[in-house]
Parts: sequence; C-alpha cells; structure tokens
Amino acid sequence: MIHMVKLCVGVSSLEELESYRDERAHWWGADYGEDVHVHRTRMMPKRGAEMEGIASVYWVIAGAIVCRQPILRLAKYTDAEGKDYCDIIMSRDMIRTVPYPKRPFQGWRYLRPEDAPPDISANENADSLELAADLAKLGLI
Repeated sequence: MIHMVKLCVGVSSLEELESYRDERAHWWGADYGEDVHVHRTRMMPKRGAEMEGIASVYWVIAGAIVCRQPILRLAKYTDAEGKDYCDIIMSRDMIRTVPYPKRPFQGWRYLRPEDAPPDISANENADSLELAADLAKLGLI
C-alpha cells in the first residue's frame, strides 16, 4: 500500500475544502454518484493498484498535512480534445490528522504509510488541535 500527498491549492482551511465536496465532480462533468468527492489530476499514478480501496489522499493546506480522504478508486477521464486525466474518487469523509509540516511541491507525491501523520481521534479537544497546528507551522512537530 502507498498513500498520496497533494497540495490543496487555493484552499486556506479544512472547512473550505469540506465546502467543495458536493461540487467538485459536477464542475468537470463527471458523475460518480453523490456520496463521493472527486479530484482531477493530470497523471494516473503508476502505483494506482496499491491505492484503490486501501490508501488515502493526505491534503496539505497552508503548509501542513491536516487531513486525509480514503481513495475509493481511480478513473481515467478523457476530455473533448483527447487529453487524458486521472479522477481520484474519494470518500466524502475527511479524517483530521496530526498537523505535519510539508513544503510546497507540484503535482502529487507518494507517501509511505510509516511516514503518514496519525489520525486525530474524535474526542481530542479543539485547543489541542490548534496548538498542534501552530507547533507544526513552527516545525516543532
């Protein structure tokens, strides 16, 4: 298994990313059902078979990995001009992770499971999450 890490360009918070869940698939004319979140990227991952149904996309927002979304499947998409893309079809669930600083990069990168930040449990309080995010920005965690 291998995960994917991706910059969430133009999004400043997890709440803003959550607001796009219902719209994204329809922006591109894709219809994979109502219970998914779709992100279109240019290249199909060579290690896609290691991701479908078992891995996650770890989202980098404002310089830190802050959440992940389970990957349900990858689908090839070809536009009207014949250009190929990869639609990453993900669960709508956004699972918060311990904030982990990540420098900018283009496209996406593979992320080994042992390098992925752990999930934050639902019973952690908001103050500890905010403190963890601040420490991550300072490069202390």
